Amino acid sequence: MLFKETVQMAISALWANKMRSLLTMLGIIIGVGAVIAMVSIGMGVRKQVEDSIASLGSNMLIVNASATKNAAGVRQAAGSNVRLKLDDAEAIKKKIKDVEYVSPQVQRNYQIVNGNQNWNTQVVGVIPDYMYIRSLSIANGTFITEKDVETRARVAVIGTTVASNLFGEENPVGKNIRINNDPFKVIGILESKGQSSVGQDQDDTVIVPLTTATTRIMAIDYVQQISVQVTSADKMDSVQAEIENLMRQRHKITGDKEDDFTVRNLTSIMETMTSTSTMLTILLGSVAGISLLVGGIGIMNIMMVSVTERTREIGIRKALGATYNNIMFQFLIEAVFVGIIGGLIGVGVGVGLATAIAQFGGFTTVITIEPIIISFMFSVGISLFFGIYPARKAAKLDPIEALRYE
Repeated sequence: MLFKETVQMAISALWANKMRSLLTMLGIIIGVGAVIAMVSIGMGVRKQVEDSIASLGSNMLIVNASATKNAAGVRQAAGSNVRLKLDDAEAIKKKIKDVEYVSPQVQRNYQIVNGNQNWNTQVVGVIPDYMYIRSLSIANGTFITEKDVETRARVAVIGTTVASNLFGEENPVGKNIRINNDPFKVIGILESKGQSSVGQDQDDTVIVPLTTATTRIMAIDYVQQISVQVTSADKMDSVQAEIENLMRQRHKITGDKEDDFTVRNLTSIMETMTSTSTMLTILLGSVAGISLLVGGIGIMNIMMVSVTERTREIGIRKALGATYNNIMFQFLIEAVFVGIIGGLIGVGVGVGLATAIAQFGGFTTVITIEPIIISFMFSVGISLFFGIYPARKAAKLDPIEALRYE
């Protein structure tokens, strides 16, 4: 009964001063809303990074010819002298057991023509394994086959950006395009993958058989890159080391000589970028959390004013038998109610703000339950913590002096 009466008195005191109660909650509302919105933005950035790197392929290693130095010690362009060979890719596939797929590739930009329409895009020469390494899907038609590679077939699989620019609404499968003035039959259209983490349109591409690209289009006898998919993420480091050792043997690199190739680990890159985005999320949440502390200080200040205004009321209650704990509890209940109501309103503001940012601000936001619960509990805790001092001051008032207070 005493608890119920105390809660009712606390609510009545807050309701009697609606505007002051709302202003007291304002800091908590802004703090909770800001934390949820900022954390949602940070988690959105993290999701974009993960999705962009995942779109390049899972458990993937990329072997490139590295930059070399001339006699004067000047570093030249990457791959300017040293070339990767098709045999290098075949050796990786045969000699390293934890490799699932390997695809050597070449690429160069060309003007693609369909009738009176033309489009400058990247032409990539690959083998069928490339589809699995890069997690590609076919929206219509088929992907290149081993037979296409063996026969140097003039066939092409195009991205949606190329399809829309060359064919508009027309279905391009079965139609012919010209690459470097040679006719190619379109056998498939890729599912859209959107932009990469560096803003490159992954749908702006034309894929042809590797042998067709090297002999019929580019007239080269080497490959520019080798993509490798490892069987599982926990074997990435060991496979990378095995590839480096194998490549050093094949390229006859001994002792302290500098490697003429590089092996990039996309999983490590993802981990680094994810760690960075996580730190960004924590930073944004921490900065926004400062406003919660400011809100707590606001609660303490307003409650100190409330204690002063209600000095005679406190004196009367003590004269009628209210104890130290009764007065203390009433003011703490008021502080907690401010935190609860302000926190709930702040959650609504934060979720609404994060949604609005996603809709109109051009940012990706991810709203999860964890920051909502944490910020709400923190708002209640902050309110209770900063309510202790004014509550103790009210409970310590001498009833006789309180009754004399004007």
